[in-house]
Amino acid sequence: MRSVRATERRGAVIDGKSIAGQIRKEIAAEVANLKESFGKVPGLAVVLVGTRKDSETYVRSKKKACEEVGFASFGVTLPEDSTQEDVLNHVKQFNDDPAVHGILVQLPLPKHINEEAVLGAVSYEKDVDGFHPINVGTLCMQGRKPLFVSCTPRGCIELLVRSGVQMKGKRAVVIGRSNIVGTPAAQLLQRQNATVTVVHSATPNPAEIVREADIVIAAVGKAEMVRGDWLKPGAVVIDVGINAVDDPSTKKGYRLVGDVNYAEASEVASMITPVPGGVGPMTIAMLLSNTLDAAKRSFGVES
Repeated sequence: MRSVRATERRGAVIDGKSIAGQIRKEIAAEVANLKESFGKVPGLAVVLVGTRKDSETYVRSKKKACEEVGFASFGVTLPEDSTQEDVLNHVKQFNDDPAVHGILVQLPLPKHINEEAVLGAVSYEKDVDGFHPINVGTLCMQGRKPLFVSCTPRGCIELLVRSGVQMKGKRAVVIGRSNIVGTPAAQLLQRQNATVTVVHSATPNPAEIVREADIVIAAVGKAEMVRGDWLKPGAVVIDVGINAVDDPSTKKGYRLVGDVNYAEASEVASMITPVPGGVGPMTIAMLLSNTLDAAKRSFGVES
């Protein structure tokens, strides 16, 4: 199902909110079928350490999304000064609970806790964030399929697929090489048989390289870094960035922008995601999708 809105400008808007809504409806229908067939539903557990307002907001939105599609929601909120052992014990409890099919550790963790150790303790069969080394490593291997792929880059590819964008044989540039978005996005594009280049902080001529791309995924965390003249006419642009910039004219005193200068890019691109309302809604949709896949494996249902 395509959800691309034509605009007065050249670039059509890839409506991530609409596509994510459709995916949630599809998931809810599958959950209803599972409940009828097995008397069970997918279960997602969230581990939150500390009281960061942004993390609490994300966790609330994930719990709400679980309720909307009929998942069972589990969770624990631990104090900021919790020991690493406390956190690992709760992860183990969720690993051992058959009603929990997916475990999400909300990042960032407090500085005294080893993030790598905690993420590595999540069973790779319940690693719905796609961060476990087994899932990450399998993604990089030809002929192998990871149980889970990191939600945001998976969402980027889903946006391209559902918008009818051909990736096979196309030149794709990923801007940014983070473990969470850039690196897995590049691997996913390769799996779609695109020819992929990664632009990063040590790339001397980023604009020149990006200008060759049919598909651009920007995930660098720098407000409006990608300008219109960086883009090849007709390119498809997926903007992962979400950055706050000062804007005294707004009630909050700031506005959210992506890593791409939308006003300029939309004059050049054939399709483009807005910020907000593009990639963001897809991240939680893919988290739900990963959890559904985990539950179906647990129930012996083929995806």
